[in-house]
Amino acid sequence: MTITKNQSGDAVTLLVDGRVDTNTSPELQKEILAAFQTAKTLTLDLEKVAYVSSAGLRALLIGQKTAASKGAAMELIHVTPTVKTVLDSVGFSSILTIR
Repeated sequence: MTITKNQSGDAVTLLVDGRVDTNTSPELQKEILAAFQTAKTLTLDLEKVAYVSSAGLRALLIGQKTAASKGAAMELIHVTPTVKTVLDSVGFSSILTIR
């Protein structure tokens, strides 16, 4: 998995490429938490993510909780149908902002 960070003012976009699983989710979580040190808005572009494990879901949940605690926002864009199915099946679609 690779993560490309783009920042514009207080908005950060993380372009995630690859599988988000047990081995890679700590890196995603670290990048999400680092982004919220300066960002008021975090966008996760998941266009190139074909798989998210339960560990990846945990990283997303931690990101959402961090955003809420800081009065910030986190959104997911370009979510692939496979990942969207996973998010729907575990109920995350109702707690995450997906565009």
